Formats: sequence, C-alpha cells, structure tokens
Amino acid sequence: MNFKINETKQKLHGAYYTPAHIATFLARWVLERQPKRILEPSCGEGAFFSALRNAGARRSTTVVSCELVPEEASKAVCLAQDLGLKNVDVFVGDFVSWATSAIKNSEQFDAAIGNPPFVRYQYIDRSIQARMEDLFELLRVPFTRHTNLWVPFILASIKLLREGGRLAFVVPSELLHVLHASAVRDYLGAHCCDIAIVDPADIWFGETLQGVVLLMAEKRLTGQSEAKLEIIPLAERHQLDNRLSDLRVKGNSVEISALGPKWVPALLSPAEREALAEVASRPKVREFHDVANAEVGIVTGANNFFFVPDQVVAEYDLQKWTRPMMGRSEHVEGVIYDAAQHERNRAQGLPTNFLDFEFPFFTKMPQSLRRYVEVGERDGLHKRYKCRIRTPWYVVPSVHTAPIGLLKRSHNLPRLFLNEFGALTTDTAYRVTPKNVSGSSLVGSFINSLTALTAELEGRHYGGGVLELVPSEIERLLVPLVDFTRAELGQLDGFVRKSTDPFALLDRQDNIICKRMGLKKGYFDVLQGAYRQLRARRMRLTLPDPIDEE
Repeated sequence: MNFKINETKQKLHGAYYTPAHIATFLARWVLERQPKRILEPSCGEGAFFSALRNAGARRSTTVVSCELVPEEASKAVCLAQDLGLKNVDVFVGDFVSWATSAIKNSEQFDAAIGNPPFVRYQYIDRSIQARMEDLFELLRVPFTRHTNLWVPFILASIKLLREGGRLAFVVPSELLHVLHASAVRDYLGAHCCDIAIVDPADIWFGETLQGVVLLMAEKRLTGQSEAKLEIIPLAERHQLDNRLSDLRVKGNSVEISALGPKWVPALLSPAEREALAEVASRPKVREFHDVANAEVGIVTGANNFFFVPDQVVAEYDLQKWTRPMMGRSEHVEGVIYDAAQHERNRAQGLPTNFLDFEFPFFTKMPQSLRRYVEVGERDGLHKRYKCRIRTPWYVVPSVHTAPIGLLKRSHNLPRLFLNEFGALTTDTAYRVTPKNVSGSSLVGSFINSLTALTAELEGRHYGGGVLELVPSEIERLLVPLVDFTRAELGQLDGFVRKSTDPFALLDRQDNIICKRMGLKKGYFDVLQGAYRQLRARRMRLTLPDPIDEE
C-alpha cells in the first residue's frame, strides 16, 4: 500500500501539465462552435489559455477558471493578460467548492476544457473529500471512496454545460474500465449525445506511467437520441495536427447502451463484437459465476511475516505451525500445483510456508514462537490495519484451501490452476470452488481466446500494463466449458511450462475447444485477433512478446 507521507508534492496535487499540441487539439474542437463562455476548471499555469488563443479564440471570449495553488493562479492570470484575453476570471481555491456553488446558482457555459488533477481519494484533503460527497449528492450520483479527484471535475463540468455545449478533457484511460469511473460513464451516457475518445498508443505523461485518453463530448439537446461512443486509436502524436472529424471513421460509433457497464468493448470492431456475441450465445459457453465461486485468498495484513521460506522456519524453530502455501506467479509454472511443484519452490528458497498460530494468549506461547512474534511487533506489524483489528493480531482468520486457484494479476492472460497439493493462497490469488463441474474440465477450458478476450474487456490495468481482475469481474468472464480429463490437463500443464508464446498456447486450446463445441475455429480466430489488440494496448506493444507472468 502507498501512504500519503511517501508521495511527492506533484503526485498529491495531480499537477502534470498538458503539452501544447494536446491542448491545442482540444481547443480547436471546442472553438468550432464559437463558444462565448468557456470553463477551465484546473488552469495550472495557463496551458489551455495559450491553446485557446493559438486555436483562434477571440480576445473577448470569457474564460472562467479555478486553480488551487495561488502561485500557479497568479502565473495563469499574467499569461492571460500577455495573450490579450480580456475576460479571464481565475478563482483561487478548490474547484469542487466553486462548482457546487455555480451549479446551485444555475451558471452555464458553452464549453468546458482542461486537464483535471489525477489524485487518489486517500490523498485528497479531508475538507475537499467532504465537499466531493456533497457535490455527488447534488448531482444525484452514487459516491464511492474509491473515486479519484478527476471524476467530480468531469461530472460538474457536464452539469454546467448548456445543451449542445462541448466538453474536451484529458482524462486517465481508466475512464473506460475501472469501477469508480462508472459514475462518469453513466453520467456521460445520460447527458451527452456524441462521445469521442482519442486513445493514444503511447504514454504521454511518462513521469506518471499513467495512460490517458482525450474525452470529447457534446451535451444532448432536448429530445436528441441516445448517446453514441467512438474510440479513435492514435498511432502517432502528429495526428493531433488534424481535426477530430478527420480522425473519425464512419460507422465505428456504438450505442452506449450496447456496451454494458464498461466501455472497453467499443475498442472492438463491429465484426469482432459480432463474433463475440455469436460465440457467447452457444450453449456450452457459461459465465464464470455459473460454474464456480471465487473467493479472495487469505488476508494476513503482513504477508512477509506469515508467508516465509524454510530458512525463517528453521531460524525461529517454527515447524509446528507451518502449512504449505503459495501466492505468487513464480510459484505456479503450469496449470497444476502438486507436491513436485511445491518441492521445486522450496528448493529455490521461495516462501512456501504459512505460519498458522492458534495460541490465544501471549503468555502460553513456547519461547521460539514468542521470539518470532516479538520480531513482528518490533517492526510495528501489530499496528497495521488488518492486524490491529484482530485479537490476537498474529492469528489470521479464514485459513482454508480451495481445489482451484487463480492469480489476481497476470501479464499475458489469466489461468486457473488445479490445487492438487492443497496449498493455501495469499490474497494475491483467489480460491476457486467449481460448481457441478470437474476441476480438470474447468481449468482446461479456462485457457482460450474467448476467456482471454473477456478478461481484457472486464478487467482493469494501470501503469506497467498488468491485468488485474476483482471478484465481480471474474464472475462475468465467459468460459466455453468442455470436458478435459486429468491426463489431458497434465498434457496442458506440460505445454504451459515449456511454451514461451501465449498465442501458440491459445491456438492449441482453441483447436481443442472448438472441436468439442462443434464450432468453426474462424470465430475464435477473430476473438484471438481482438485479444491481441487489447493486450497490445494494455502493454503498450506493437508486436507479441514472450510470456512473463507477474
């Protein structure tokens, strides 16, 4: 976990300023409607003031802006004067407070433009957190403490637009897929008619490892039809020299209502969406929640203390309290976790022991165990949240195994593994229990292009490109469930251990599954092509690379 005290001032303020060519591209689009009154909710030093003038804004155009940092606001005001913008008003303070008042006063703007701060909720000043909740309530939008500061900036800006007004913002690419951004997706869908998202192939803000997109939306006129969305891939930065209309492709827009809770499916072509719908309708294709339950692994609150290698067990004489455990991708080389795999992990010096302490009173502990617990307390582990809410802190709850495991994060594609050794798992993995299906069939069926693609559509990713799945997303994965014997699973296990090419693995599995489903493989070829594109986008790649599980 990251703590506020360890973060830079720049990260806490979300102050990553916008390159001129990006700001100018957005400004050109906004100015096509010749707005008289423009909102810029986070002006910084005034990058968008320059962009508006470069894109042809009139000197008389009114620009209302906010800036939390007084020094930056002063620079922005001076810049506006130098640019000859006569009607620029910069409010010094937090935008959330200003916007709440502006909405209550029924203020309206012809356009909104900017690059709002990207700040995680736990890093936001508590007074602003409280005002965020008030703003969400005012807008009748569900509030969550998993949200980010950029979210209320977008919501308030949409509310403050006149009908037909344009909104153009730099936002995190997580807009398309994370749960806390669902409020923005829903609000845009409810209040806008046409939404375009420019999706760059590279990372524009390299110091953050934060992928961004350009969000451009028109507010719906009364009686206008349902919102449509187009995601426009941008291979090269120089393409921003064009207008948005030049980058759009006729027929590529999709109705928001057809996308489901996330917008990632809009990245697929119409043919890919059609193939996905066709395969999903087949009788043998099931949603994951219909065939298995997924439960988070053991939450210790201090994995390095409870999950240890043999060396630590021997040093503190803890043999009586050890149980076999795994919790990292390096522990699972194939799709079967058996005694041989566990022994290989031990031989490599990997942590393979869970310390299961059952003594309720410190005074009754053997000396060896007491000495180890004291080491943990010297390190302050008993003060960590997950530990301090337990009594005693060193006794971990919910210690049980499951017949199948699934790592929370993956580099290429997620895979289940048969837990034949009965090892415990940390909360870096999920404990999976199948429903009326054999473990071999579920594990064998899980590796294929359909499931891999739906994992890209349902999951989320951050800096570094690692794919992460939470239980609600796992539940929606599509699995073409066919029979696999234990012997066939052993053959798959050997292939996974030897293969360095994820696509060779998918080809192998797709051939087997399509044959057993009685389905032409061409459908799965289309799905694999879509998976390749989404994987490359997540990992910022142009060509396939070898497997390197996280």
